[in-house]
Amino acid sequence: MNEETKNTKEEAIISEAKKISEVQGPVKSGLKTKAAIVENWLPRYTGRPLEDFGKYIILTNFSKYIQLFSQWHNDAPILGLDKPMQSVTADGITIINFGMGSSVAATVMDLLTAINPKAVIFLGKCGSLKKKINVGDLILPIAGIRGEGTSNDYMPAEVPALPAFALQKAISTTIRDFKRDYWTGTCYTTNRRVWEHDKVFKRLLKTLRATAVDMETATIFVTGFANKIPTGALLLVSDQPMIPEGVKTAESDSKITEQYVETHLHIGIESLKQLINNGLTVRHLKF
Repeated sequence: MNEETKNTKEEAIISEAKKISEVQGPVKSGLKTKAAIVENWLPRYTGRPLEDFGKYIILTNFSKYIQLFSQWHNDAPILGLDKPMQSVTADGITIINFGMGSSVAATVMDLLTAINPKAVIFLGKCGSLKKKINVGDLILPIAGIRGEGTSNDYMPAEVPALPAFALQKAISTTIRDFKRDYWTGTCYTTNRRVWEHDKVFKRLLKTLRATAVDMETATIFVTGFANKIPTGALLLVSDQPMIPEGVKTAESDSKITEQYVETHLHIGIESLKQLINNGLTVRHLKF
């Protein structure tokens, strides 16, 4: 697909989305409970009515994932173009671009309690902390290290950040079906965005023996647990920030998007479809 055709197609998707009446949260005289707040705020943040959300959720921080999901599902409308979060719903799955950072990751997990999703998968990008883990590799995190601070408002610092085993198992099976390999390990989650120059911080990361670093994974795991939402994640290695030549740039990020994002998203979608089509659930997980 050439650039002109691509731009025309994306403009058509946006134009179609604008024809759909987006919603605000229902007007009430007062919002006294968490349930009342999230029922009002989820539509306010996304422009999508509660009844239009699927029970299976993909979370991402990148608009490209939203655009691809729309294109692969008969140009399903993208809602929330003028909202903090954009979303698309198709085949029982809703994908949401919630933004970047642990605070908004916690926010979207809180808001999703309004619809009680059956499963949430986070498809994020991360930095590799190991020389042998290359750009474009997949990491299936078995735990998160809570360096961001946000999750402390949900659970004591001693509580580990863990995904739902059933979701990680479904993702693992799907990766195998795509004939791909993956790494496992822990992901250190931080609120710092610019740290690649900081030698002290890098030494800390080495002592923690983490596999990857990002800004959302541990937060999503903890807030998922706190909100009784089964949550998993699959991370795409987008850079190698421990070395100067591995720090992400605009050019390198464009290459990652071009070469690896489609497979990353396909695996996320098929992992959820595995749960949907096989009738598998995570109901046996007790919070």
